[in-house]
Amino acid sequence: MKKNVLCNEYIYITFEGFTFQPNSESDVSVIENMQAVGFACAKDKKEAFENLLINSSYLKDTVFNEIIALEFLNREEDVFTI
Repeated sequence: MKKNVLCNEYIYITFEGFTFQPNSESDVSVIENMQAVGFACAKDKKEAFENLLINSSYLKDTVFNEIIALEFLNREEDVFTI
């Protein structure tokens, strides 16, 4: 994939929130995890975050305190199974 020099891609994640196992009857999460908050594109991570908030305005109604930005350097994908 050719990188667009005008647009860097970012994923925004948080360690806050809960995820439960599929088909589990437990109400306690047994897996430490991260939540994907969203994806955005811009010249830098701050501008991309501002774009994320514009395009996903519902995020302003959440109670996430800390959101982490990670830049996609490539779109290569590996899939693993347990």
